Formats: sequence, structure tokens, C-alpha cells
Amino acid sequence: MVHPEVLINWIEDTYGSPEELAKILDYGIEMLFYLEEGSFEQREVQEVVVALRGIVVGLRKQESIKLSQ
Repeated sequence: MVHPEVLINWIEDTYGSPEELAKILDYGIEMLFYLEEGSFEQREVQEVVVALRGIVVGLRKQESIKLSQ
């Protein structure tokens, strides 16, 4: 498993901040609502949305912890 410091460094190097990555992932979640019918089973899409939402929430929590230090 990736150490949190490595993950945070990668996020900051690639996206600038966890919040910026969270915005991009949030946009991806929005895009999933416009999938064409029949592309995937509804449950499969919902599982992806739940996973992405979890990442977004985790990144935002991490960013708020970092800012409060």
C-alpha cells in the first residue's frame, strides 16, 4: 500500500492540491450521470460513483487536516 505521504506528494505534484484533484473527481462523478443507457449495469455505475465520492471526501478531509496544522 502507498504511504500517505507518497500519495499526498503525488497529488500535490500532479494536481497542485488534494482539493484540485477532488474537483476533477467531482466532475467525473457528474459525467457519469450522462452515460448512455445500456453502457453498464446501473449497479456497476453506482459502485464507481460511491468509490469516487469516498475519494473526494477523503481528499477534502486530508486537505482540511493539513490546513488546520
